[in-house]
Amino acid sequence: MLVDKYIIVLVNKISRMSDIALKGKSPYKFLFLTFILILLDQAIKLWMYYDVLPNHYGEIDLIPDFFKLHYVENKGMAFGMELGGEYGKLILTTFRLGAMVGICWYLVHLAQRNAHSGLLWSIAAVLGGAIGNVIDSTFYGVFLNNAPMGVSTPWFHGQVIDMFYAIGLDGQYPDWIPFIGGDYNTTPIFNFADACIFCGVVSILIFQQKFFEFDNVQKPITIEAENTNDDISSNDATLGENFEETLEAEEKLNDEINEDVTEIVAEDQQFRLTKETLKNISEVNPDLKTKN
Repeated sequence: MLVDKYIIVLVNKISRMSDIALKGKSPYKFLFLTFILILLDQAIKLWMYYDVLPNHYGEIDLIPDFFKLHYVENKGMAFGMELGGEYGKLILTTFRLGAMVGICWYLVHLAQRNAHSGLLWSIAAVLGGAIGNVIDSTFYGVFLNNAPMGVSTPWFHGQVIDMFYAIGLDGQYPDWIPFIGGDYNTTPIFNFADACIFCGVVSILIFQQKFFEFDNVQKPITIEAENTNDDISSNDATLGENFEETLEAEEKLNDEINEDVTEIVAEDQQFRLTKETLKNISEVNPDLKTKN
């Protein structure tokens, strides 16, 4: 009985320790954002195809002379870039499918590791954009009949629908501006999926130090021999604080385990003492034993 009680207490404490140190986030709320972004992306594209293209000649001015919706079909990558060659589109679609699966797995994996929520939201946005463009590449050639002429099959050769055009940014920029200066530049036309990917990647780049702080707790602390006499950096100090907090949590749980075990042992000893006393009384008074 003592062993059984001790096992129960130990299992409960280990479960609590696991909940504190290893409990991850549910990936479903982040995947739900991905799902919503896919629906928005497809709704905008199909609206452009079935309404704006036939009824508005493929264009709607949102901000006159600066920003408008302009229907265009893109058989390449984001922002109008293209992978040439006979099998370029097929290779690109295959890559997108692989990237979609990889990003989805990585999102779930990071959620289980209790990654920073900002990182998970950003990856969810990237995943939504990737799936949105994969749908175009995979199915639009069949259902919208927009595959380029001469392809072997309309499957996986669909053209992505783009529509957002910042026409006000077109023009010739000064020579001192890197990459675009000196020549006349046309702003790339993009879609909602491209915007999701762009915003997700940019947010990860901007906040990467904050997003990846969770790795400091997960990774073991190693100190190179050659750096033992160097000043401790701010990152090392953060690692030390996280490690000390983890040790304090473990010590607290161990103390609770010891207290519970002590109580169980005391209860068991009291039970044994009571049982022994009753046995002695029964031996002295056989009538009492008979009644018992």
